[in-house]
Amino acid sequence: MSDPFKTLNNIRTLRVQTRELPLADLEEILEKLTVVVTERREEAETEEIQNREKEEKLSKYRKMLLEDGIDPNELLGLIEVDKKRNKRIPRPAKYFYTDENGTQKSWTGQGRTPLAIKKAIEAGKNLESFLIIS
Repeated sequence: MSDPFKTLNNIRTLRVQTRELPLADLEEILEKLTVVVTERREEAETEEIQNREKEEKLSKYRKMLLEDGIDPNELLGLIEVDKKRNKRIPRPAKYFYTDENGTQKSWTGQGRTPLAIKKAIEAGKNLESFLIIS
């Protein structure tokens, strides 16, 4: 809660802060605050009505599904299967290189260039010299 709202929420602080204000200003503030509170109540009531209607519809559809012999959980399972992403097929290696430890490794050509290849290119070699010959 921010400081102005802490002030509004504490009766003692509110009394001290408003002691010097004219009554007309306080009444104007009260009217505005009343409008804000009324609007929030209406929003909350509307949201509650919408939630109740949604629950009624869900209950109605759940009942219809059960009457037709369909378990709602099965229906949700079908939706989840559709949402699963297909994993992409791994790309085949395109380059072979030997790392600092003398281990021979492969690289697909995607992502970060391995350090051993990067150093070799900086030393004057070209990338084609690492190609896998099929």
